[in-house]
Amino acid sequence: MTIKVGDKLPAASLTKVTADGPEAVSTTDYFAKKRVALFSVPGAFTPTCSAKHLPGFVEKASELKAKGIDEIAATAVNDAFVMGAWAKAGNAESITMLSDGNAEFVRALDLTMDGSNFGMGTRGQRFSMVVNDGVVEQLNVEAGGEFRVSSAEYMLEHL
Repeated sequence: MTIKVGDKLPAASLTKVTADGPEAVSTTDYFAKKRVALFSVPGAFTPTCSAKHLPGFVEKASELKAKGIDEIAATAVNDAFVMGAWAKAGNAESITMLSDGNAEFVRALDLTMDGSNFGMGTRGQRFSMVVNDGVVEQLNVEAGGEFRVSSAEYMLEHL
């Protein structure tokens, strides 16, 4: 069943990109005792993700934090090294990169998409959410091929 507002995030493993290299984290630990703006993209370095989605959250980071967001995180079904390179290329020092390399997290959320027609296999849908102490406070899932409700601007309007 797809995650919804008011649900506790399911337990899953992610890999956090750090200056010292990849670090395994559990969703239970990572999302505890803080309010996180999380956005998910189908893939790092893909056109909409790199041209609009990541830059929007980088640009709006201070505004999100002014509205009570403690941390901003991005996730994609990519390995931690790709996520790290994407952060560097996108000047995204203000964003925590969380690799979901095996699609474990998006499967647990029931927010996968089939990118096989593009040679991408199973990926996460494009979405954003606000997670407050492990509970989904806001959830914005895009219709296929769209980029509107998962943007930083949309999230800000609804905080």
